[in-house]
Amino acid sequence: MLGLLALTACRQEPATPAYVVQVSLGAWNAPQYTADEIISRLDTVSGRIPVQKVIIGWSLDKEIYRQVGEFLHAKGIQMFFWLPVFAETEDVCENTPAVDLWGNIPANYDLAEGEGFRFSCPTDPENAAHVVAVYDRWFSDCGFDGVFMDRIRTQSFVGGVSGVLSCGCPLCAERYAAEGVDLDAVKAAWEAKGDDFLSVTGYSPKGGFQFADPLAADFFRAKGHIVSGAVGAIADSLRSRGLEIGMDLYAPFMAPFVGQDYAILALHADFIKPMLYRKTTAPAGMGFEYELLRKAVPGATGYPTFAMDAAFLESQLEAMEGYPCGKYPGIEINFRAGVAETTPEYVTESLDAVMRHGFEGAVLSWNIMEAPDAHIDCLGK
Repeated sequence: MLGLLALTACRQEPATPAYVVQVSLGAWNAPQYTADEIISRLDTVSGRIPVQKVIIGWSLDKEIYRQVGEFLHAKGIQMFFWLPVFAETEDVCENTPAVDLWGNIPANYDLAEGEGFRFSCPTDPENAAHVVAVYDRWFSDCGFDGVFMDRIRTQSFVGGVSGVLSCGCPLCAERYAAEGVDLDAVKAAWEAKGDDFLSVTGYSPKGGFQFADPLAADFFRAKGHIVSGAVGAIADSLRSRGLEIGMDLYAPFMAPFVGQDYAILALHADFIKPMLYRKTTAPAGMGFEYELLRKAVPGATGYPTFAMDAAFLESQLEAMEGYPCGKYPGIEINFRAGVAETTPEYVTESLDAVMRHGFEGAVLSWNIMEAPDAHIDCLGK
């Protein structure tokens, strides 16, 4: 607690926080809102708090974006297309699914229509080309200022250990071999040691988990290089079209398990949005994902107990400092019973912590259309 007080005391409150808001339209072919409904809501919100960017997607209805974009640009607000990269693309393009080290497709998690979290192989160049082609075909003439890249990872412990020990296809095996990691050796080590293969000897916000088995450490190091390198290449391709790039990231303590290397990704992004979700009982929720880890490998040792409190939020904010891009932590502001049961007090506590770190702003996640007015009003104060 003394350390937290010291951090608080040495940071100054920024004069005007910059907010990024998200509009989730639902599945590709069934937008949940009309352009008029979205514009009305954004007009209300932007009248109460300073909105810098709006992330919206991923319906195929171009007219929604054109109308919303005209409204936003008249107010000097940027519009980013919300683009799922390695999941949720099966309805709009062909892709090769990711497989685990045994060649099986990991289990998915059906949160809602259009959110099945079914992941494709991150190293298959055809998968990357198809995703960029989706943007070019459907959205390049809609007036977007940038692209917000989501699902830029592998499956998490939502799919058990199988989800994390992926992708293990022949193409990925070649990439791991180039990183000095033999996936057959990783598979053999897991089969021999079981849960203990993922035991750790310690944790720190900046250093993350320290794996007891050097092969496990090498695997996740290589996974971060491979997945994040593939994400960077897609980001660079989109940037060549004159677009700014934002990225949706797991909280720092869980990111290595899904192949997200902050140091690599930050080199290819204009801003990153770590999902510091303490109230979300769904994929990317910090407590939700950590509990799945503990349940998936109950015999693994060394994992501490984390309370999803303000002190733990501070540790994750500390871990995301220093990267060479904009940093906009993501805080849930929408309310959804059983999934994101947020309160004005929670929103205020979280955003106060974000602003004390002197970051550029925050992303109000993940659907402003479902955010109660009380959650907006508390930010205006």
